[in-house]
Amino acid sequence: MNNSPTYYDVIIIGAGASGLYCALTAGRRGRRVLVLDHANKVGKKILMSGGGRCNFTNYFVEPEHFISSNSHFFKSALSRYPSWEFIAMVEQHNIAYHERDNGQLFCDDSAKDIVTMLLDECAAVGVQVRINTQIDKVETIEATADKHNARFQLLTSKKLSKKDKQAALTATEANAAKPSQASYRCESLVVATGGLSIPTLGASGFGYELAQQFGHTLIATDASLVPFTFTDKTGELIRALAGISLPVIASNERISFKLPLLFTHRGLSGPSMLQLSNYWHTGETITIDLLPETDVTELLLARKKSHPKQLIRTVLAESTDNALPKKLLAALQSHLWEDIKDTELANIKDERLIELGATLNGWQLKPSGTEGYRTAEVTRGGVKTNDISSKTMQSNLQDGLYFIGEVLDVTGWLGGYNFQWAWASGFVCGEVV
Repeated sequence: MNNSPTYYDVIIIGAGASGLYCALTAGRRGRRVLVLDHANKVGKKILMSGGGRCNFTNYFVEPEHFISSNSHFFKSALSRYPSWEFIAMVEQHNIAYHERDNGQLFCDDSAKDIVTMLLDECAAVGVQVRINTQIDKVETIEATADKHNARFQLLTSKKLSKKDKQAALTATEANAAKPSQASYRCESLVVATGGLSIPTLGASGFGYELAQQFGHTLIATDASLVPFTFTDKTGELIRALAGISLPVIASNERISFKLPLLFTHRGLSGPSMLQLSNYWHTGETITIDLLPETDVTELLLARKKSHPKQLIRTVLAESTDNALPKKLLAALQSHLWEDIKDTELANIKDERLIELGATLNGWQLKPSGTEGYRTAEVTRGGVKTNDISSKTMQSNLQDGLYFIGEVLDVTGWLGGYNFQWAWASGFVCGEVV
């Protein structure tokens, strides 16, 4: 091990969206920056986002698109670094992009374009990025004891790939299999480690552990922007409808979203469910309006008068603004009105039609849970923001320590908002480290 620590003005732990943006921002100010990441490539989450095309921001970014136990914390950073700033960088790099529903912006070609842009910007200002690097220890040092006024010392080890390990085991020296170690010192340490979502991409709780090491508390974490799962008979019904998508209004006591719903083999997904998961807690009921453009009760009662010989399924298949898919209609019939499926409207009591209409416009379901971190796009909760400066992202408990991006208790909606938070928090931090 090298006993002489290498000094950098800024060390950033995490080579994701917020970490790279913070690095290039600090680098532009002439700061000597090192980015460390334990993964085997940078920006993994960027690369897989948006189906590989990266929903990198949104035209319309407002505070109501974010949730946190401190609802004012994120406002400063978002106002100081609006989405137009990132869009301008994308255009400067000639990256073609397009707008989808609700102001969402995606690359025309590949998410790789965004990662390449960030790395090019980092390289242009001398930022060094090192992957396959495990952080073994972080400790504070007396600034007066270091000629650079460093505050932190990091001990790291190199993570060997399977190929490297096999090569090392065949080497003549036995200690060749040991990972190389290094020591670094810095004045500013930035934690940009992300959350727990999608562990196959390297997500871990390291950032939370580091926060607690320095006295910070955590807001309980949970998988978010994630599909719901069901284990009861409703689950059997849902699985049988896998592949069907339709526009709905999904809601709970806190919020509602008018967006598409997708039935899957595991449960309910689609934009409406992912958005609602941000505001859902275990054991709660969700409500789905399957025909948001139609007052089903009013329709059934009116048809009973005008076409008394019609069947319920005929009315719902032909007379709604957004008719239910045939397979879904058949399944709902079996689930909700099997006993009167062949009964003419004239012979069905109004109370039953009112009850059925209310159910179709307000189908109440209790998910057994979600698909969890395995497929969650983000982690809700994280480092409590009350002990973080909203203007600089610096810890109020430890000088020189900063937290940015998803590791903080800030979660955005689906639609590019979490990336915008990464760029914005990385920017305001990079301006001061």
